[in-house]
Amino acid sequence: MKILYLSCHSILEYDEVKLLTSLGHEVFSHGTYADPAKVDDPKRPGLEIPRYPDLIEKAKTCTKENLDVDLIAWADVIICMHVVDWLRLNWSKFTGKRVIWRSIGQSTKDVENMLLSFRRDGLQIVRYSPREKTIPGFVGEDAMIRFYKDSDEFGGFTGEKREIITVAQSFQQRYEYTNWNIFEKVVDGLPARVYGPHNEETGHLNGGCPDYEGLKKELRENRAFFYTGTYPAAYTLGFIEALMTGIPVVALGEHLGNSPYYLEQRTYEVPDIIRNGENGFIADDLDQLRNFLQTLLNDKNRAFRIGQEGRKTAILYFGMDKIKDQWKEFLERI
Repeated sequence: MKILYLSCHSILEYDEVKLLTSLGHEVFSHGTYADPAKVDDPKRPGLEIPRYPDLIEKAKTCTKENLDVDLIAWADVIICMHVVDWLRLNWSKFTGKRVIWRSIGQSTKDVENMLLSFRRDGLQIVRYSPREKTIPGFVGEDAMIRFYKDSDEFGGFTGEKREIITVAQSFQQRYEYTNWNIFEKVVDGLPARVYGPHNEETGHLNGGCPDYEGLKKELRENRAFFYTGTYPAAYTLGFIEALMTGIPVVALGEHLGNSPYYLEQRTYEVPDIIRNGENGFIADDLDQLRNFLQTLLNDKNRAFRIGQEGRKTAILYFGMDKIKDQWKEFLERI
């Protein structure tokens, strides 16, 4: 099967293009991984997968808003990551193709409304969380397939550094949408670092933007991970990677984790995944969150036990083999 993958998120693209290729499909991504071995992005490395020189040249001359008809003709299946305009502006060219819209956790009532006409015209939808059903105007799904992580790649937690970390992009600038204000208050005076791009405004908390191997090292070595979510996502890759590594996760509860800007939808799924005190900690009270973090800083053995239970949960929910089987089954449907 030939798959044209339209990407708006390089890290998700890295994971899914790699997985779809491993299933034996020919995959060309119009995105960061168009030329898979030549990637200028420190967040993820290049991919050792088949390269399509003719398609690379075609992609250089067209945008995802106005796709070259030869790119579309090559594909049996077109997967569109989140951006509805790419559907709208190319839909007439997609006639006769199997077209899939891939949710990345940023859908709202407005997005669902924009999807409705394409849905009626044969668009298939792959969701990433069952909580998306709470979005007003939800237009349905053909599959619910989560994002994944390789448990062989993410693991090996030691917790030897007595420090709290999180991973976020433009954490302070996005403020209410990433709950920066909560993070800042809860970790005040505690040893903490923020890793990821564009976090200079977090001041002394800024740990910089490590490369892929450096990120995995920080997840392994630090004592606790404080997860404040990103509105309106059910969960993010940072949460999956922390949980899969085995670093114990302290996260916002149902009230704080759901966006005040989207009061009608309750998409934050972390409370369904974390069992408080067993495989992580979760709370809506800032003092409780701080106490949980202090407990982990002061008790390395407990941190390890909680983290290992979290890792088991991550494999159950986000394990690569499970997700690979789900994509295989979905793509093989007639």
